[in-house]
Amino acid sequence: MDDEPWPGVVEVQFTDAAGRCWSLVDKAPIFAAMGELGPDSIYPVEVTVACVVAEGHGLLVNDEVVTVSTSPHGVMTPDAREAFSVRWDQIIPANSCHG
Repeated sequence: MDDEPWPGVVEVQFTDAAGRCWSLVDKAPIFAAMGELGPDSIYPVEVTVACVVAEGHGLLVNDEVVTVSTSPHGVMTPDAREAFSVRWDQIIPANSCHG
């Protein structure tokens, strides 16, 4: 979206379990800690968003939908939404991340 203020602001879009497209806007390192997003990047770029499974919702392989919150880094939609229902296969458990 913009390179100022440094380190730059990006818009990330994802689709929830119901097929609705959502936008999250924040500084680039929130979505790409390894510097994948910058002025010379070729977009779109696949990134991750830190989230937690909402209280009362398990994350089991047999579940089709799980509710998550993007609250760990304070990331929200422009209308301040931070809870979303997503497919379980969209979740990458923290212990399986590399980097």
